[in-house]
Amino acid sequence: MTFLLLVLAIASEVTATVSLKLSEGFSKLAPSIVVVVGYAGAFFFLSQALKRGMSIGVAYGVWSAIGVAAVATIGALFLDEGLTPVQIGGIGLVILGVLALELGAAH
Repeated sequence: MTFLLLVLAIASEVTATVSLKLSEGFSKLAPSIVVVVGYAGAFFFLSQALKRGMSIGVAYGVWSAIGVAAVATIGALFLDEGLTPVQIGGIGLVILGVLALELGAAH
């Protein structure tokens, strides 16, 4: 259940972040509303995962790594933003760091 809540937090945060770009500085109403609702949902779901016992380091690490990878990929695929090999490598390093954090918590 905690990982489902974390997935919902990540999906809400990614949706809000992409909408932040689409809001054009909060000048467009619909994306601006999605930003506020999305970030509120993200923090609500994250708080519920933490309340149910998920480690804050693991939760935040997974949230950030997946969020960074998802937003960078969405930006490259749908928002005409580039993604260089160095950036792809950086995303890989972030994911490896989270895996190390997760594996370290298991011991």
